[in-house]
Amino acid sequence: MVHSGGKAEDIALAFKDGIGGIVNDSRSLMCAYKSDLWKEKFGDEKFDEATRQEAIRMKDELNQAIN
Repeated sequence: MVHSGGKAEDIALAFKDGIGGIVNDSRSLMCAYKSDLWKEKFGDEKFDEATRQEAIRMKDELNQAIN
């Protein structure tokens, strides 16, 4: 499945059978420190922490859509 700009709800059905999958959202991760959600908290200096928080947020969002 290839989808650009999708939401967790858009791909949740692909995970319902328990097999799992790979979600590539590298742009959101690489630019997390610039996003409105994380730029105030982390900024340029802590880009790695912003990336980690964005990955956790994305994982939680997908898990919520699946369950």
